[in-house]
Amino acid sequence: MTDSDRSTGPETDRSWDPSGPWTRAEAAAFLTDSRVPIRLSCRTPGGGLWMLSLWYEFRDDALYCATAASADVIEFLDHDPGVAFEVSVNDPPYRGVRGQGQATVDPDPEKTVLRSLIDRYLGGTDSELAQRLLDKDREEVKIRIDPTRVATWDYADRMDDVQNSDSEDPA
Repeated sequence: MTDSDRSTGPETDRSWDPSGPWTRAEAAAFLTDSRVPIRLSCRTPGGGLWMLSLWYEFRDDALYCATAASADVIEFLDHDPGVAFEVSVNDPPYRGVRGQGQATVDPDPEKTVLRSLIDRYLGGTDSELAQRLLDKDREEVKIRIDPTRVATWDYADRMDDVQNSDSEDPA
C-alpha cells in the first residue's frame, strides 16, 4: 500500500478484503484475538505526520479506540479523518494486519468503549489505572476506524527456525 492508494472521494463500499496471505475471516480473527495496542497514524493540521498507540477492539468490521476528548489526536482527526494503522506481534514469527481507513470521533459520555477496552486489556476495573481512566470528570470520546484497505502478513514459514516460545499467543 502506498499513498497513491489513498481514497480520493467518498467510499461507496466501506467493506474490505485484505491482500496478503490471510482471508478476511483470518484477519478478523487476528484483530479480535490480539491484545497488543493498535498503532495509528494521521496528519496534523499543519500537514505533519503523527503516530500513537491505543487500545482497540475489533467488532462490526471496524476498529474502536477510546481516548480523552482533550487528546491532540482528536483535533488532528477532526481536521483530516484519513488514517493508517497496524496491529502486529512484537515477537517472532512476525505477523499482523495493516491498512488505511477513515476515523470518526464521537462523544462517549458513558465511557462504553473505554469500559470494554479496560476489560479487554486489564481484565477489569480494579486497578488504579482503570479508576483514573474512568474518573467521572474525565471527558471521553470513541474513535471508530472503518478500514478501506487492508493488508496482512505472516512470516511464520520463513522464520521457522526463530519461533518464539510464546508463538501460540495471538499477540
